[in-house]
Amino acid sequence: MHSIENQIVDSSFSAIINAPIEKVDIPKWCFTLPEKEYQGCSPAHIAAGFTTAPDGTRMSINVETIGGSLMVQHYIETLGKKDHLILDSDSDVFTPTGRTTIHVTWELSVKKIDEVRCEFTNRVRSYATAEMLAFLDRQGIPFDIFRTQRQPMSIAHNKGETPLFAASIERAALQNASSTKAA
Repeated sequence: MHSIENQIVDSSFSAIINAPIEKVDIPKWCFTLPEKEYQGCSPAHIAAGFTTAPDGTRMSINVETIGGSLMVQHYIETLGKKDHLILDSDSDVFTPTGRTTIHVTWELSVKKIDEVRCEFTNRVRSYATAEMLAFLDRQGIPFDIFRTQRQPMSIAHNKGETPLFAASIERAALQNASSTKAA
């Protein structure tokens, strides 16, 4: 569907979650994440919400600014396991020269380290859509130049939010653990 030639970025960072993997539920975290918590995971995060796609599939709506462009991401769940969540979005990008779209695949996963810790990985891959390629072409911007300029901003954003997402997932896991004991 999305070719490597159109790939803009493939960025992956990891952080430790100090909670047992059995207590981690990434889809539950993602689809119940309070807006203030989302905003606390990056200064670029503006808003978050949850809805469903027309077929009933869960969706996370995220609004953020990356590299000076406002993005509205319509993440549709394509894989939802407690330890592995993949979301795909044809995101709206509002640039100083107009609006276009970009395809983003957001993948969150955890793997067990030991009985009380797991490793969280936040991987983001983005691809130019046909609409974006035409948008760049109309402005005389070669795709390779656009990609080279966009990569550092996307990578820096992912690097900054990953440990904060891990801490948020950890809080949710430990809260789940304490509410389970209380029940």
